[in-house]
Amino acid sequence: MLSKLKSFLNKGHRNRVAILLCFLVMYASASNLMRQKMQAPPSLPKSVQKKDTVHQHTANKKVINMKRAENILQREGFEPLVLLDSVILYHDGIYMHCDSAYLNEATNTFDAFSNINVNQGDTLFMYGDYLHYNGNNKLLEVRRNVRLENDKDMTLFTDSLNYDRVANLAYYYNGGMLVDPENELTSDWGQYQPALKLATFRDSVKLVNDKFTLYSDALKYNTDTKVATIIAQSTIVSDSGTIYTSNGWYNTVTDESLLLDRSTVVNKEGNRSLTGDSIFYNKQEGFGEVFGNMYMQDTLKKVILKGNYGFYNDLADFAYATDSAIAIEYSQGDSLYLHADTLRLTTIRDSINGDMREIMGFYNVRFFRSDVQGVCDSLMFKTQDSILYLYKDPVLWNENYQMLGDTIEIYMNDSAIDMAHIKKYCFAIEDIDSIHYNQLKGRDMKVFFEGKEMRNVLVEGNAESIFYPIEKDGSMIGMNQTQSAYLSISLKEKKIDLIKLWPQSTGTLTPIPDLLADQMKFPDFRWYDYIRPLDKDDILRRTKRKDDGGDMKKRRRRTEQQ
Repeated sequence: MLSKLKSFLNKGHRNRVAILLCFLVMYASASNLMRQKMQAPPSLPKSVQKKDTVHQHTANKKVINMKRAENILQREGFEPLVLLDSVILYHDGIYMHCDSAYLNEATNTFDAFSNINVNQGDTLFMYGDYLHYNGNNKLLEVRRNVRLENDKDMTLFTDSLNYDRVANLAYYYNGGMLVDPENELTSDWGQYQPALKLATFRDSVKLVNDKFTLYSDALKYNTDTKVATIIAQSTIVSDSGTIYTSNGWYNTVTDESLLLDRSTVVNKEGNRSLTGDSIFYNKQEGFGEVFGNMYMQDTLKKVILKGNYGFYNDLADFAYATDSAIAIEYSQGDSLYLHADTLRLTTIRDSINGDMREIMGFYNVRFFRSDVQGVCDSLMFKTQDSILYLYKDPVLWNENYQMLGDTIEIYMNDSAIDMAHIKKYCFAIEDIDSIHYNQLKGRDMKVFFEGKEMRNVLVEGNAESIFYPIEKDGSMIGMNQTQSAYLSISLKEKKIDLIKLWPQSTGTLTPIPDLLADQMKFPDFRWYDYIRPLDKDDILRRTKRKDDGGDMKKRRRRTEQQ
């Protein structure tokens, strides 16, 4: 065999064998190189590394760096590198993980696919199924099953999210949901600013809390303070009622809120509402303050309370108003308009007789109704007994009658006046013709009404009277002055029909021609028509008695001495 091989080589075939051996050696080396490349961690080709370096220096841009990929492919006719398996990319402080990616070094961009995980620092994380990133403008576009987490206590869900790293702003436009331990917020469009912990929502906004649900056209929400800032028409619904507002804020942790721009609060029954230029409300404590043009209405009790400042407590069912305060009682066709420096509404709970509403007015009280008007220092009305109490120098008017006293109690029946009880220092006056006045005085006086007209007057104790009897033809006979312990008057068609005096009486009749000016009126006579409320708007007019109350004090002293 060996002799045959030597003979073959001697015959000129030596060169052919050498060529064959060289081919076998080259094939073996190439196969070994491919196995090493598939098994060892990849490194960027030298041409790519050189190209990255040139791009970075020429464009002065930070390039996207590939930190890891199990496999790297360069397809013919396809410029981006194909990165496969456990891909990690890095760019200017942000790491981006995915299953596979196309890295385009020429444009400094990449597209990532499946199991997207973006980590910026230790506070911001994004997840999704697809990511496009532009290293030049630092814009991330994450799509499908997107989730953004910030500080581990806030998560934003959507199917399409863009994150602008330069502006540090994430936003969606095809619907999304933000969730934290306190609230769940959804909207058609939204954005989130991680540095400010501030989210902005627009279009079909809904905030769901364990205690309430907020619906809005636009809303801002701070994920740190849990304060929702209302910037468009909004409705807040809870088990205690509904709030309508277009501007303000609501602290979802403390249940404190400030509502601006004529907001309205309605109770759950829908019969009580409160409106004001601005309303501060603490739901946990159950109280609120109203600033500017307060309007509170109870449609069940038929009461309206107005003023430029108001305070109310839902738990105690208590409210008061100051600064141009007005209360309106409209249970009947004829409304009662009441003004005082301060008006207070209180509900007194009574499980046996039923709850009672109490209205109180303090200082400079004035009220108007078509059949009765009055002024006093302070006032109280109780719905339980339907009595209106007027305190400290009250004056009451009915048509051309004026009534004075230390205290006046007006007894109501379905808001119609049944009786006015005038206690101490009573003085009733009827204006006949602006010159002659019928006058009646005593310790205690009761005036009875039918409909809106006076029908009977009863005076008990030290009754004194001055009357001008009138004939059927309208002529005035003279002035009749009487004194008695008791006196009663019956009226018919707004005129005196019958006068009774008992048990004993004295009287004089002075003809008109013989009357002297100082005889026509009692010494303490005063006609206060200049302070009388003329209509519902006139109750706000500030008035002062010309005698400044001095005559009333003198009259009291004289009565006490009798």
